Amino acid sequence: MDAKKPYVIAIIIQFIYTGMFVVSKAAFDHGMNTYVFIFYRQAAASLLLLPMALLLERKNVRSLSPGLLLKLFFLALIGITFSLNLYNVSLKFTSATVASATTNAMPVVTFCFALLLKMEVFTLRSSSGIAKLAGVSLCLAGVFVIAFYIGPALSPINHHRVFAPSHTSALTSSAPSRMTWIKGTFFMVLANMAWSLWIVLQGKLLKEYPNKMLMTVTQCVFSAVQSFVVAVVAERDFSKWSLRLDISLLAVLYNGFVVTGVTYYLQAWCVEMKGPVFLAVWNPLCFVFTIFCSSFFLGEIVNLSSVVGGILLVGGLYSVLWGKSKEIKNAPCGKVNTMDDADDDNCHHKPQEQEQPTSASIVEQV
Repeated sequence: MDAKKPYVIAIIIQFIYTGMFVVSKAAFDHGMNTYVFIFYRQAAASLLLLPMALLLERKNVRSLSPGLLLKLFFLALIGITFSLNLYNVSLKFTSATVASATTNAMPVVTFCFALLLKMEVFTLRSSSGIAKLAGVSLCLAGVFVIAFYIGPALSPINHHRVFAPSHTSALTSSAPSRMTWIKGTFFMVLANMAWSLWIVLQGKLLKEYPNKMLMTVTQCVFSAVQSFVVAVVAERDFSKWSLRLDISLLAVLYNGFVVTGVTYYLQAWCVEMKGPVFLAVWNPLCFVFTIFCSSFFLGEIVNLSSVVGGILLVGGLYSVLWGKSKEIKNAPCGKVNTMDDADDDNCHHKPQEQEQPTSASIVEQV
């Protein structure tokens, strides 16, 4: 049974993320302001994680120097505040299916950033290099298909929406225009790029300060403060900040407590047992779940472009992951350049010391 636990946990994680896409989209369809939503989400996550950090890591709090706090502030600004706000705007402009599909491009984008920062190796003379290039090309093709190709619409599974919006919000949540859809798709890609850059930069900072709990909580608190400032600027009518007993409150609690709290520990455990690549290969399952759940609960009309684009993105993901695994398998020990210096760990047979995510990692710590 213990051997099956990582597989069960990986599937549960994908179910949790499917719920995140669906309930977030439902909250926005009900008229929830995206910027206010991010503030509430990060505030809820901070309320959950801060007491735990003070209880478990109170002896190490003093090790957070002013210079490190400044770095964490800008990391939170790039990878959480900017990325999540842009992501939720794009989710409002497109669909839960598109959000789930484009997530598969994150390991590929992370690899590109790692390559630019000379934290990855790449050569077209090897099969692994060709696979990586093919993966990047497939991801680009998938994004353009989702953005510019309409295709026939697939009828929703359930015509009676479970999360049916009110009449007033239904008027604002009608099908987006073609220009809005294109804009939302590229906003989604930009949000994923910011998140991928955050993964790369955090990987470097973890070498300087390997306490993942304090890093996570500190960034979460910083992002809550930053998101509050953004929300105040974007929505000055505080009557729209009120939370009612509807899908909006459920979305805030679900994203703040379940996604940030529960999933963080499930992912950390799964990565420790099987590595970040193992977790990444399960991402397409979330795409499949989201197609059915968004159609059933939201009554979303899924276009063929979303399905074809998603398949291309999944193909790009697996191509890069295959190239990465091939590179590690064929290279002599100590010759593979990765973000977490995995070669040193492999040489000494100490997998438990791997602290940083690789370029294939999509482990979302906040």
